[in-house]
Amino acid sequence: MTTKKKPNILLLGIDSLRADHMSLYGYQRLTTPHIDKFAQGGAVFLKHFSPSIPTTPGYASMMTGMDCFGTDVVALRHEGPMADHVSTLAEVLGQHGYGTTCIGFSGNPSSRGFHCYIDYEGWLPDESGRAPKADNLNDVAIPELKRMAAQDEPFFLFLRHMDPHSPYLPPRPFERIFYDGNETDAKNHSLDPMYAFKPFADYLSSWIPEGCKDSNYVDAQYDGAIAYMDACIQNIFATVDSLGIADQTLIIVTADHGETLFEHECYYDHHGMYENTLTVPLIIRFPEKVPAGFRHTGYTQIKDIMPTILDLAEIESKIRFDGRSLAPLFKGMDREPEPEFYITECTWMRKHGWRTPEWKLIHALEPDFHFKPNIELYNLIKDPLELHNVAQDEPEIVAMLEARMQAHIAKREHETKRTNPMYTNLNWSGLGVGPFETSQQAYDSLYIGSARGARKLQDKSK
Repeated sequence: MTTKKKPNILLLGIDSLRADHMSLYGYQRLTTPHIDKFAQGGAVFLKHFSPSIPTTPGYASMMTGMDCFGTDVVALRHEGPMADHVSTLAEVLGQHGYGTTCIGFSGNPSSRGFHCYIDYEGWLPDESGRAPKADNLNDVAIPELKRMAAQDEPFFLFLRHMDPHSPYLPPRPFERIFYDGNETDAKNHSLDPMYAFKPFADYLSSWIPEGCKDSNYVDAQYDGAIAYMDACIQNIFATVDSLGIADQTLIIVTADHGETLFEHECYYDHHGMYENTLTVPLIIRFPEKVPAGFRHTGYTQIKDIMPTILDLAEIESKIRFDGRSLAPLFKGMDREPEPEFYITECTWMRKHGWRTPEWKLIHALEPDFHFKPNIELYNLIKDPLELHNVAQDEPEIVAMLEARMQAHIAKREHETKRTNPMYTNLNWSGLGVGPFETSQQAYDSLYIGSARGARKLQDKSK
């Protein structure tokens, strides 16, 4: 008697993709037509969150099924490897007979446990001055996909797409499919504040065209990069179809965090804990077990991905995940919602907070380089763009949310027997100068000079 082969698993982790700039999620520009069509055959989660930003803690949660207390990872520049008290998805699948390959994420502590690592150029432009990141990925990913599909063992292939991550340099014609203005119009001064922001000015000027004055142009580059990537991802979907493995392959499309464009003074990066960084897509397609056209409006989080994958692949684990499998939803079963949760960031600022369906509290643990107030409070129903800080107007709400946050911290510290990593990661900046005592000190200390410098921050092996 032969044993049924486990499903193949193809996980697309798209760096810096905010859900609200995908046409799949209602965006007015047609940025993701191929993903939109692909999603018709599976499940789409409409309120999916990555509560601990940026990349390193986001992927740590995705790859372990744990929250930041469970992984002990909160900082972009995480010190040391990810602790061995957690098992990664690659490790678990490898133990169950899977061949595992990671593309575009070697050198990051969250990528532990793959059999094979392949890199590609996902940051810098080519001789044309544009950056065909997704084509570069396909050049190595599609041959590897074909190689793995030809093996007797099931495979787990993880692809880290980089197109929505700055620098936004989509190849022609995608750089102008959403923009037909004059980005050098001398009367336009919308980018003046960005050019005056010393920590980022040199980095942004290194890839934004010289003389560009229009923030709408740069926003359109982000959207163009998504559309370009979407077209290249269709090539991957077509390869899966041509190999005849679509029915045996569980495919997940998601992101580690979102992105801030010309909003909140964060300037084309992913920090601030506003909705644009926390809300990300989640699409799951597996014809055998995931019904086509499924749409879930309840709250889900990035920590739910690993337990869902193992559940759908019928792989039992003794791991006590912080996340919960979404697979029962596909059978019509109820799932207790998790509508309020802890949020953290250690990118360029060290902050944490508490989010409910109505309110968001942001509490700075040290002064930030934007000179923002220590406490921010937003009413997400009345002010969904988070433009009006009402902390001084609503002290009772601040106190209530702070109490709920502290109670959650105490509970998770007790459960994990470890101190909140937001309190212990004091060298989150990697500069050895923190915690910052003043916003001016942070402003003078934090600096990105180039795309090479930005890449180095995320890859300690290079």
